[in-house]
Amino acid sequence: MQAPPLAALSGGAWASHRPAILAAPASLRRSRRGALRLPAWRAAGGGRAPRVPAKGAVLASDMGAEEVVGPSPLLDARGEQELVLRIRKEVEKGKLPADVAHNFENLFYNYKNAVLKNGDPNAHQIILSNMTDLFERVLLDVEDQFTFQPYHKAIREPFDYYTFGQNYIRPLVDFRNSYVGNVSVFSDMEKKLQQGHNVVLMSNHQTEADPAVIALSLERSNPWISENIVYVAGDRVLTDPLCKPFSMGRNLLCVYSKKHMNDFPELVEMKRRANTRSLKEMALLLRGGSHIIWIAPSGGRDRPDPLTGEWHPAPFDVSAVDNMRRLLEHSGVPGHIYPLSLLCYEIMPPPQQIEKEIGEQRVISFHGVGLSAAEEIKYGDVTAQTQNADEAREKFSETLYNSVVDQYNVLKSAIFRDRGAALSNPAISLSQPWR
Repeated sequence: MQAPPLAALSGGAWASHRPAILAAPASLRRSRRGALRLPAWRAAGGGRAPRVPAKGAVLASDMGAEEVVGPSPLLDARGEQELVLRIRKEVEKGKLPADVAHNFENLFYNYKNAVLKNGDPNAHQIILSNMTDLFERVLLDVEDQFTFQPYHKAIREPFDYYTFGQNYIRPLVDFRNSYVGNVSVFSDMEKKLQQGHNVVLMSNHQTEADPAVIALSLERSNPWISENIVYVAGDRVLTDPLCKPFSMGRNLLCVYSKKHMNDFPELVEMKRRANTRSLKEMALLLRGGSHIIWIAPSGGRDRPDPLTGEWHPAPFDVSAVDNMRRLLEHSGVPGHIYPLSLLCYEIMPPPQQIEKEIGEQRVISFHGVGLSAAEEIKYGDVTAQTQNADEAREKFSETLYNSVVDQYNVLKSAIFRDRGAALSNPAISLSQPWR
């Protein structure tokens, strides 16, 4: 098979009955294995069971804070001031670039304002603990930069970057006003993965926090999927100093986004070679079976309509959809494609325009989110009546995209508008698995 250019595939920047875990000091956040009930299988290439933080962590339920277990440091306004002073001292010592420090301070105050809105009585402790953890990770990477391989596996020890990312985003999600559509479809995916099949999620993409939103939405109902999705990730989330620690906690296929391929002409050839290496890694994963891969065929994050301000899923790139489909079909392993819809732009919206430079300013909010998957869409069923290959490719991409939009509109109604009408929609069964 002639390898298609991976630039066309690139996406954007990703159950226990115990209370959900919010932030805890790193020294307290060691986890034990085997505490959760999981499907009795492991995917090819391995997979971890979700971990449960040890005693001493700050605990809060998804429906509101409950208690603080074990020792809790005195985290107050003085502690916040000390963190800011520490940031500035690192700049003075030449250990932290001034622009990174500036962006971090802005993020700190944005994050603080957002988390304080969730009503958790432990909000100040959560804010300072999470931001301190992030600062330490950023500083560590500035001193000794981490380089992502074409296929990156989530780093879980000695520091658990996955749990760190979950803890950081969790207090931004208003679970009372959040929904998962068609939980049964995710269960169907798990059954297919158990059988050694591959699953591809064709999704829209809204924020840098997408992987955490997906994982938080499914951690009670489908915890294996939460931790084992492989995300096709653009280079920006692999190079931005404030984003890298979160990316290190996800399974990634690292690519250079088609939208940014020509930002710097002298780097185009290097980016193409890197994408070819990532394409080979993806093919190897698919040949092994039991992998679930998330990709945003639009090639980047959704943006609001400049005239109306309304958010909609960005159109899919037909070539990205078709290249992914062909990779799946040529893997020698049964594969299945599902349309996935995400609505979470309020918690971390992207800049209004696509930016060339790394280091965007981040605006953060506390808000409800939505995730929904529709039934598998089969290429042969959709294209049976088409006249030629080009028409078939366009028809398949359009069908996937329309499903994403339909689901998105139901999620939007549930979160923003007519909750009753959305919950009664026969096409999508909305639920809150964390209840």
